[in-house]
Amino acid sequence: MYYIFVHGLSGWGSYEKIYRRVPYWGMFGGDLMKYLRKQGLPSYAASVSPEGSAWDRACELYAQLTGTVIDYGKAHSERCGHKRFGRDFSHQPLIPNWQNGERIVLLGHSFGGTTVRLFSELLANGSAEERAITDEQDLSPLFRGGQGDRLHAIVTLAAPTNGTTAYDLNDDPNFDPNSIKLSLWDRFWGNFFSNRKTADPDGRAKEDYAAYDMHIDQALALNDRISTLPWTYYFAVPCTATRVGEDGVHLPIRSIMEPMFCRSSLRMGRYMGSTVGGLLIGPEWRENDGLVNTVSAMAPMDAPGIAYDPDRVRPGIWQLMPTYHGDHISLQGGIIKINNIRPFYLKLLKIINSLADKEM
Repeated sequence: MYYIFVHGLSGWGSYEKIYRRVPYWGMFGGDLMKYLRKQGLPSYAASVSPEGSAWDRACELYAQLTGTVIDYGKAHSERCGHKRFGRDFSHQPLIPNWQNGERIVLLGHSFGGTTVRLFSELLANGSAEERAITDEQDLSPLFRGGQGDRLHAIVTLAAPTNGTTAYDLNDDPNFDPNSIKLSLWDRFWGNFFSNRKTADPDGRAKEDYAAYDMHIDQALALNDRISTLPWTYYFAVPCTATRVGEDGVHLPIRSIMEPMFCRSSLRMGRYMGSTVGGLLIGPEWRENDGLVNTVSAMAPMDAPGIAYDPDRVRPGIWQLMPTYHGDHISLQGGIIKINNIRPFYLKLLKIINSLADKEM
């Protein structure tokens, strides 16, 4: 069994040169993948589009796993205005011999969680839209489906499974984020974070960017398209780095939250309102990790989920793991607020590995 880690928005994987200097998984604490492999847990870090949609990222992940050319699909590429085919991974697949039937565990951090869930849907059920307009001999096996039995487990880590108010609050005419008083320190780091370079507009449809999928209405629409597979184990790990202040607002715990998230956290911790689509956002959405609401990082709305109990773990039901006390990148290892994440992942992967042993 292989453990495949998928990074989040603006992230990077093992195909990028930066990964050798600063691994996304481990950051300044050292490469988590190398550590887990030494523990007998074959783990690999995928590289998908930093700003791309969940669809594009899922197609890229499939090409890396299978050692093939990226095929974004005839229907999707024509609708979204970009080339159908991308990079060729035939000479550098992510893992050896996956084509021979090995099962995988997918772990997605932040938007990587959305990516691996859509990937699971395509792997299991394919795409009716792609099948409808593509000749059979020209159709990617990903869009045929029928490969869902390759998925042992899916883990989402601080994922915007149900979207995030960090994006939606800017669209609410009844909420003024600039009305919240900020220190010079918070403004500086907030501007630094919000001004990170993102993908330049290139003519693609707006739905083909991660920022579109991060909005709550879009995330819930995507959830409607993604099945909970009855043979796959599901684990959700939410994060929290806020405390309840006056009048029920949530304030960042600065001892564990990276400075670049404090501005966003302060706004999310005060926000209540509604999405463009009319979904009411109540006080339960205020707790956050600086970028994702804690409640959103649990199971998809309307999907079956229970609090994790080692004696009640069953496939097809989301296991809601204990909330991790850390900010949005704490499960990467942190930048200023350094975390030793190795014990956490070693324990988690051993739990998942033991489920495979029980099946034998």
